[in-house]
Parts: sequence; C-alpha cells; structure tokens
Amino acid sequence: MERLAGKIILLSGVSRAFVGFLAGLVAMFTQAPFGIFAAAFLSFPVLVWLIDGVAPDPNEGLVRRLLPAVSIGWSFGFGYFLGGLWWLGNALLVEADVFAWALPLAVIGLPAFLALFYAFAVLVARCLWSDGVGRIAALALGFGLAEWARSFLFTGFPWNAIGYAAMPMPLMMQSASVVNIATINMLAVFVFAAPALVGTGRGARIGLAAAIVLFAAHIGFGYYRLTVPTPAPTRAPLTVRLVQPVIDQAKKLDDRERAAIFAEHLALTAAPGEEGAKRPDIVVWPETSIPFILTDNPDALTRIADVLDDGQILITGAVRAEDAGAGLPPRYYNSIYVIDDRGQIVGAADKIHLVPFGEYLPFEQLLSSWGLSSVAASMPGGFSAARTRPLLTLPGGRTIYPLICYEAIFPDEIDGNGRLADALLNVTNDAWFGDTPGPRQHFHQAQLRAVESGTPMIRSANSGISAVIDARGVLVVGLGYNYKGVIDTTLPGKVLTATDTTTRDRIFWVATGILFLVAMISRRSFSLRKN
Repeated sequence: MERLAGKIILLSGVSRAFVGFLAGLVAMFTQAPFGIFAAAFLSFPVLVWLIDGVAPDPNEGLVRRLLPAVSIGWSFGFGYFLGGLWWLGNALLVEADVFAWALPLAVIGLPAFLALFYAFAVLVARCLWSDGVGRIAALALGFGLAEWARSFLFTGFPWNAIGYAAMPMPLMMQSASVVNIATINMLAVFVFAAPALVGTGRGARIGLAAAIVLFAAHIGFGYYRLTVPTPAPTRAPLTVRLVQPVIDQAKKLDDRERAAIFAEHLALTAAPGEEGAKRPDIVVWPETSIPFILTDNPDALTRIADVLDDGQILITGAVRAEDAGAGLPPRYYNSIYVIDDRGQIVGAADKIHLVPFGEYLPFEQLLSSWGLSSVAASMPGGFSAARTRPLLTLPGGRTIYPLICYEAIFPDEIDGNGRLADALLNVTNDAWFGDTPGPRQHFHQAQLRAVESGTPMIRSANSGISAVIDARGVLVVGLGYNYKGVIDTTLPGKVLTATDTTTRDRIFWVATGILFLVAMISRRSFSLRKN
C-alpha cells in the first residue's frame, strides 16, 4: 500500500490528470445499476494520494498554487460524470434529425460542467490539507459542500450524488431516515477515503477506527430497522394496479399513433388480474400517458369510465392546457389527473421542477432566436412550471403526494405534506433514455425518497421500472425495464422516521462544523510541525 501511494503521489502533469480521471471512472461503478460500493474504497484513496502529490511553489501566485488541485478534482469529476451520465445522449437521438448536433453537449459538455463541483470540492480540501486524518475530514467537507451546492444551483441536478454509493440496497439505505443525503455525502467520503491513511501512515489508527465505527453503525442501524415489525394498518388495504405499456418514444411523438397508444393503455387497464385476487382500487398510468389534451376530448373520458369498475380510480400523467388570456398562446403543464369511474377529473397536480432544455428553454427569448428548442416538450414554448404541489385526495380520504419524472431525485421536493401523505407517487417516462443505466439510476434515487419520508412509493414508468416500494425502500412488486404488462399489489403502510427535515438540516451543519474543526486543527498542527 505504501509503495502504491508513493507512486501515485509522485505523478504529475498529464499522468496525474489521467489517473484522476480513471479514479472517477471507477467511482462511477458505485452507482446503479452496478452498486459496487467497494469501488469507492479504491477510487477515493487514489484521489487523496493525488492531492498529497500537489506541492506548488510558494513563490507562485495563489491561482497557480491552487490550479493543480483544481485540475485533479475536475479530472476525477469528469471521469465520474462521463461514466455515469453518457446515456443522456439517448434522448437527443429520439429526434436525431433535430437534436443530434447537441449530442456532444449532453454527453461531454454536461459532465465537464458538473466536474466543476468536484473541482471546488478538492479546492476546499486542499486549502485545509494536512498529512493526517485531518485531510480526510477536509476532503469529506469539500465533497459535502460541493454536493449540497449541486442540489440547488442552476435549478439543481443532484443525480448520482456520491452518498448514493453508500446506499446500494435497503440494508444500507436506512440511515436516510435519520440524516439527509447531504450529511451522508460527507460521511461516505470520509469512510471511503480513510484507507488512504494506511498508505501514508500518520493518523491511520484514529482515522480507520472512526471510519469503521461509522460504517458499522450504518449497517447495524439498517439491520435493526429492517427487522422491526411494521405497524399494523389502521384502515382497509388499498390495492394498486401499475400499468407499464412500453410505448416507444418515437411513437409517442407521432400524431398518427395517438389512438393506438390510448387504446393500449385502456386494454391493459381492463386486463384481468390473478384468479381470486381483489380488483384494484387504483390504476396508475405513467407520465404523459394520454397522448392528447384530455379536456379537449370528452369521448376519451367516456372510454376511461367504461373500463373502470365501480369505485375504481385512474391516476394518469397527461399534458394540461390552460388559457393564458386573449391573444396569448395557451400554457401547457406536465400534469397528473385523478379520474373517477364516471369519467370525471376529480383531482390534478402540475409539475413544479421542470427539466432545463428538456421541458423548457432557459433564457427562452435569446436562445429561441438562435433556433434552439426544448427536447421533451412538443408544444410551442415548452411546459410551464406550477407554483404549488397539492396533495391528491382519493375517495375515502387517503392522500397521495405527486412527483413527476425527475422531481423524485430531489429530497427537498418532499415537504411536510409529503410526509403526511399515505403514499408518494412518481410517474415518469424513462423511454427517452433507452435500455441504459439511466432508468436504473432514476429508480434507485426514487427508492431513497420512500426511506427518507417513511412513506411508501407508487412508481409507474412507461418502459420501466414500475414498482411499489415500501417505506423502508424494499421492493414489494415491480416490472423490469421493457417488460410490458400490469401488476397488482396492496399498498404498504407508513413507518415512523427518527427525525424531521429541520433536524436533518441541523445535523448537516453540525457535521460540517465538526469536519471543518478537525481539518483546521490538523492543518494548524501540520503547519507548526512544518515550520
């Protein structure tokens, strides 16, 4: 280990950047669909040793002294995001004649931009760097702040946050019921980077001991929480049918296919269940399942009523149009409708957190003058964002908290109402990305929302992965990617979480302060020793 550390520390120039890129690429294997969390125990020690090797000339200016560390962080981040997000280019190939030119921006440009956050992480760490356990704390602090910033800057894109590497399965997800993903990001990096201390000696005993305690607590709490019996239901169980139609995205964009797509959804809704099974109380269709403006087609509502049994409810994704006033084009919303057995729309919710360049065009007036348009929105001007997220109230008083598409990757999208709801609902259409890691990564992150809130999740996806997930992140039933069909199940109950959102935010800032103090004390001691 010491020999390996020494060789990596002595790297410079292109060799150092390339090894940083490879370390980031290896770290990508911690994410879905691989979930090899052990890969992080290889990649983060390499990152530590690369930073150890930065020895700038003290006579140089501040920028030139910090630039090597920034380049290491960026190289690591570029490898990580390039390996984890290349599949985004699939969305541009659905209409390749229009959007293929933007492929390099999605596949290379976005990872290069996101890598700046990890460059910032290493910059923060380098400013507090020392030769002992303090530098591990500094790196954890840097990544914690970088991932926290990535969750909201430029509308936020916390996809594949590094903390998910420590939560590949329900056993390792339960810590999310106590602390938020921002805290897990920091503690995960501390644990993953701790083996670097073996290669360089100083602080190894205390650093490894702290990492082992954290990791053991993480696993131990997960085992405890999964073995505690779930509370007995207080109301009659609710049966849910998930419809997974597997409609090719190119067909969804073809106006000539609309009638066939709608008929396919109706046929799956009416399909018989298993012999002797209770009929579904709720049928759920994926995001934008209805391929036209439903309120402009009253016959469609009649056909929906015809396939629903008495008392059944359909929850479906759809595009909603709203009159914007005289002389103005209508506004369009990516929405969810609740439709009863008489074909009446009894509830609706619109998407709040839209996908930039996918569902709307940032700086629209300027960029549209250059001939640019949003990818996923087939209507003029793209989608509009809603201001509020109402709970969907079902007959009988049960409530469902709606999350449309990638809203499920944002923990902060689930507010107090979400934690009070009987279930979370995530409708999505991952057919844009094909049979790639993208839909698996999306599902994995949605799984964590159930654990964080202690609330079961109903997830319906056009091409997969559709599933019902219990309040501890355990898959109850599911349909794999590209598996066409329906699946019926009983909705699980809620599970009490140990902390609320406010408490978790406070824990994050306390953990941030502790890591900063450890890093500062170690840095101070290192400077005095050096002098």
